[in-house]
Amino acid sequence: MSPSTEARSARRKLLLLALLFALPMLVAYALYYGGWRPDAIHPHGELVQPARPITDVALVLIDAKPIRFSELRGKWTLMTFSAADCLKACERNLHNMRQVIAAQGKEAERVQSLLVVTDSKALDGLRYAIKDYPDTRVIVGPPDAVASLAGQFMFALQGGHDNQDHVYLVDPLGNFMMRYAADADPTGIRKDLARLLRASRIG
Repeated sequence: MSPSTEARSARRKLLLLALLFALPMLVAYALYYGGWRPDAIHPHGELVQPARPITDVALVLIDAKPIRFSELRGKWTLMTFSAADCLKACERNLHNMRQVIAAQGKEAERVQSLLVVTDSKALDGLRYAIKDYPDTRVIVGPPDAVASLAGQFMFALQGGHDNQDHVYLVDPLGNFMMRYAADADPTGIRKDLARLLRASRIG
């Protein structure tokens, strides 16, 4: 092979290498200036902005053991409020929270569920209603502390305030960060939680 042929071959190789290195950038520029954008990630719940740090309160579990809300920190917490009779919406939320957590697989241990009872009536019936949810902590009092806690999750609604029948997500640092409507699709909750568990290094 003559020197001129070798030179041309070397130039072709260099040009090919330059094109290979430049191709990803050229494609990126073409996509960007062509108006393409990746789909934005939209949570299925209502994001609380800014997140609300939950003030600590001293509470009592259904087995009469004391617990402070701050003791729940360190894990992601799915929680809901209900009267002690735990009617259809309450049962649905308990079921959905259990299924959402179980669906996280090996990450499920990073998540816990909580039911906060907003009155102290019909506790015998409540014990029956929660028998299928042994991993759910159930707070039943004291009334003033429960009211204080519930007030931190309230949203202003037309005609008043309400926090019943929703599912709430609290992060491992104790911040209320997301709310799901009473009729929220549990598949959406599962997807949001899975995304948070993948992205988060806490909890």
